[in-house]
Amino acid sequence: MIALDLLVNALALAAAYGLAALGFVLLLNATAAVNFSQGDLVAMGGFAGVALAAEAGLPGIALLPGVVIIMAVLGALVGGIAYLPLRRRPPEAVFISTIAVGIILQNSANAVFGAAPRAAPALFGEGEVAIGALVVGRQALAIIVTAMGLFALLYGLFMHTQIGRRLRATAQDRDMAAAIGIPVDGMIVVTFAAAGALAGAAGLLLANRFFVTPTDGTNYVLKIYMAAAIGGWGSIPGAIAGAALIALFEVIYPALPVLVPPLAGIARADLLFSQTNAAILLDTMILLLLLLRPQGIFGEAARQRP
Repeated sequence: MIALDLLVNALALAAAYGLAALGFVLLLNATAAVNFSQGDLVAMGGFAGVALAAEAGLPGIALLPGVVIIMAVLGALVGGIAYLPLRRRPPEAVFISTIAVGIILQNSANAVFGAAPRAAPALFGEGEVAIGALVVGRQALAIIVTAMGLFALLYGLFMHTQIGRRLRATAQDRDMAAAIGIPVDGMIVVTFAAAGALAGAAGLLLANRFFVTPTDGTNYVLKIYMAAAIGGWGSIPGAIAGAALIALFEVIYPALPVLVPPLAGIARADLLFSQTNAAILLDTMILLLLLLRPQGIFGEAARQRP
């Protein structure tokens, strides 16, 4: 049962990482640019939840629509400030501008909320839920269900609506989309808004169990970037799979002495199976993966993007 409980916790972390990575890849496909402020938008989503909870005192699930709306607006502003004015400049310009936006967000959060860790409310309250013989944390289960619902809503938006078809056309070929009358710049701003909303939702989901500080964005953007690289640059399923692999490793590796009791008898097992060594080993495995399969697990055939 311990193994199943750990698996649920890992899936919950994977679901939150997957939301943020999905937004990152949507922007990458739409703009061919990397948004290095995506991790800071995750942190800002956590702070938005903290601020709304202080005002309303509601559970996290009731705050989710407000957080998504706030972060969609902030994401659109990031697109309007950091990308659109620079879209015809060299790629390095957008690279620097999104880093600058991330630094602004970090310092703004520090000025408003301070450097101490803050926690957003749980989605449906604390405690545990019994599913047959399995007892799992209420928050972990709520994160999985909420993230799956958001994935389904986004799939419906992109696959079954007119705006979704326009967004996909813009991502596939901007010049052709513009030629048939699609407002490409508007669709890019909508994509930034969607990426901000996904990042904000991820931040709210993470901020209860892992807290949130102004500098967390740096850690999140590295994980998002690694997830995209693991899965295959530009691959949406790959980004989600990459996020899942990172989360599974982060949760399962430090718990190996509990899952495999003989490992607890190894000298200095507490250090060997620490979070620090988990991060070192994970990064080493990613380097090996990229050496052996540089296109990533779900790597697509190379194509020229505009």
